[in-house]
Amino acid sequence: MNKKVAIFGGGVAGMSAAHELIHRGFQVEVYETLSIPGGKARSVPVPDSATEGRQPLPGEHGFRFFPAFYRHVTATMKEIPTANGKSVFQNLQDTTRIEMARFDKPPIVMLAGFPRNLKDLEVILKDLFGTDTGISDADLAFFAERVWQIITSCSTRCMDEYEQMGWWEFIGAATRSKAYQNLLGYGLTRSLVAAQANLASTRTVGHILVLLLFTMLDPGISSDRVLNGPTNEAWIDPWRKYLEAKGVRYFLNAEASAIQCVGADIQSVSVTRNGVLEQVSADYYLMAVPVERMANLINEDMLKADPCLIDIQTLGWDPDLSKPDHQVPLGSTLYLGWMNGSQFYLYEDVPIIHGHAIYVDSPWALTSISQKQFWPNIDLSQYGDGKVKGILSVDISDWDHPGILYHLPAKECTHQQIIDEVWAQLKKSLNVDGQEILKDTNLHSSFIDPDIVFDPPHDPNTGKKHNTQPLLVNLVNSWTLRPNAYTRISNLFLASDYVKTNTDLATMEGANEAARRAVNSIIDASGASADYCRIWKLNEPVMFKIWRWVDSRRYAKGLPWCKEMPGWSSALQWILLIVLGLASWIMKWLSKLWPH
Repeated sequence: MNKKVAIFGGGVAGMSAAHELIHRGFQVEVYETLSIPGGKARSVPVPDSATEGRQPLPGEHGFRFFPAFYRHVTATMKEIPTANGKSVFQNLQDTTRIEMARFDKPPIVMLAGFPRNLKDLEVILKDLFGTDTGISDADLAFFAERVWQIITSCSTRCMDEYEQMGWWEFIGAATRSKAYQNLLGYGLTRSLVAAQANLASTRTVGHILVLLLFTMLDPGISSDRVLNGPTNEAWIDPWRKYLEAKGVRYFLNAEASAIQCVGADIQSVSVTRNGVLEQVSADYYLMAVPVERMANLINEDMLKADPCLIDIQTLGWDPDLSKPDHQVPLGSTLYLGWMNGSQFYLYEDVPIIHGHAIYVDSPWALTSISQKQFWPNIDLSQYGDGKVKGILSVDISDWDHPGILYHLPAKECTHQQIIDEVWAQLKKSLNVDGQEILKDTNLHSSFIDPDIVFDPPHDPNTGKKHNTQPLLVNLVNSWTLRPNAYTRISNLFLASDYVKTNTDLATMEGANEAARRAVNSIIDASGASADYCRIWKLNEPVMFKIWRWVDSRRYAKGLPWCKEMPGWSSALQWILLIVLGLASWIMKWLSKLWPH
C-alpha cells in the first residue's frame, strides 16, 4: 500500500507539496484552515458585493508578481492544465513599465525589461537625461559601487558579512540625501520585501535587487509578470481541480490544533474541522503552515526530540497571535511584518502604468497595479453590481509610520481611516503637474484584506487590530534561525516560506522550493523509488564568477572586498567583462535554440 502523507496548510507550499507527492505515487491529504485553498496567494471574494446573480468583486491578500528569476513555482505552473487546453503558466502576462511615483513630483518611469522598440528606448533616455531624481551623481556612483560589491562578492563573504549588516548601513543611507534614502533605502526594502531598511539583511535585499536588475537586461523577457485574471480563477482553482483529479483529498475549514509526538515520531495531529475535533494519522506529516502558526504547534515533546525547533518559535513569535504559554524569545525580536492588500473599485478604468507603481514617498510604503489592463478576457460587468470597470489593487507594506491625513499609523486607524489615508497618499503621488488621475467621483467602493482583523471582531470603527497572516521578514542574522525541510523527528517535515531555500525570501517561489525540498526528504525517508524534485540555484550571471573567485581567495586570507581585481587595470577588467558578457549571451541564445 502506498505511503500516506498528511499536509497541513493549503497555501502555495501545501499545494506544491501535494502536486509533487501525488505525481510520485503517495496518498495525499491536505488540511486547510480557510474555506478556500491558496493561502496568501488566494483571491478574496468581497462579501455582499454581488447582485443579480453576478460574482463577488475580486479582492487580493497582497502583492502578486512573478519575477523572471522565479523557476520553481513557474515550473509547477507549466504542469497545471486549464479548461482551454493551455497551462496556468500561459496565464502570465509581461508588464513593460515600473513607475516610481513621488509626492507632488512627476514620476520616474522605468522599463520592466530589455528595450524592445523605439518607445522603450525613449523611456531609457528620459530616465537618464530627463528625470530629476534628486539624487546626486556622487550618490548614484556610491550606490552603483555597493551593487557591484554584491555582484562580485563570494558566497562566504555574503553569509558571514552581509547577513550581519542592515541594508541601510550597507548603502550608507544615513549620510545621503532624502531622495537617496526614499528611493534606494526605504523604497526598495519596504515595497519589495516589507522590511525596514535598517533591519533587513543586506545579503537578502542585495541578492534580490541584483536578480531583478539582471532580468531587466535579458532580451525577450520581462522582470515582472502578472496573472491575466483574479488569482483564484487564473491559478488556484485550476490547480485544486487538477490535484483532486489526481487523487489529492482536500479538507477545508480544518485547522491543526495540536501535534502528538512520542519519542522521535509523530503519532497523530489534532484537527478541528467544521467545529469538530478529530485525530489525523499518516505515515508522514508535512507542516506547510505559516511560521507563526507552526510556532504555536511546537510542544515540549517535540522539542525533546528536536531542540532546534525552538528557533521556529523565535521566528514565529507574534504578541497578537501567540498562545498565552508561548515562550517569549530573548530580546523579543519580531521577525514578522505586515504586507496586506486593499482594492479600490472604479467606475472608469485608470491604467496609470503598464506594470507596478511604487510610491516612494508614501509613509505607508504603498505599491499598486491597475488590474484590468492585464485581464483582457475578464468582463468586470459580471462582478459586483456590474458598474465597476477598473480595479486599483494596492499593497500597504508599512503599518507603523504615521500617515498624511490622520497622522496615525495604519495599525491605529479604523477601517474607513485606512481607506481614506491610502486614497490620499495615492492622490498626492499621482495627481501632479495639474493632472487629476484619481478622482473621488470615480471611486465606486473599496476593500481591505480580511486578514486584518479588527478587535472587537467585525467592528471596523476601532483602531485596535491584528493580522492573521503576517509575513516573515529577513532581518539581519535571521538565516541561522530558519530550519531545513527535514527535522530530527523521523516523520515530520516542513514546507513553508520560512524554510532555508536558495530563494531566501518569503515568497511564492520560496514556498514552492521549500515544498520540493520537503518532498525530497519524504522520498528519502520512505525509500520510495521516485525521482527527486528538481531544485534550482539562483540564476546568477556566469560572467562574474571570476570576480567572485578572486574575492573568495581574498576572504580566505582575511582581506576585505576590493572593487578591482589586484594587478588588473580598469581597462583590462572592462574588456574581460565585455568578452564574458558576450560569451554568456551567446551561450544563452544557443541554449534557447537547442534546449537539449
